[in-house]
Amino acid sequence: MSPTQVEVQGTLQPDGTLVLDEKPALPPGRVRVTVQPVLDYTQTPLWKFFEQLRAEQQARGFVPRSKEEIDADIAALREEEERTQEIERIQEECRRAREQAARGGPS
Repeated sequence: MSPTQVEVQGTLQPDGTLVLDEKPALPPGRVRVTVQPVLDYTQTPLWKFFEQLRAEQQARGFVPRSKEEIDADIAALREEEERTQEIERIQEECRRAREQAARGGPS
């Protein structure tokens, strides 16, 4: 029977103790622990930029669009694209009809 291995994240406390985020799915007994730092995305420059941006927007009273507003905008864009494609189809039909008429064919 091969040994089971699970990966669980946790937090290393200042006193050296480890607090796991969840209970490992292993039976009780001795285990081998390898501790590796995990990148804290909340400390990256990009994250800090977006935090600052959000704070500035809130300070000036900016209200982001709701899900419903975004969905309505997407639907309108799709309708506009469909209308544009229909116009292009009609234009192509007209171009072909003009070319056919110029060659003396049936219209």
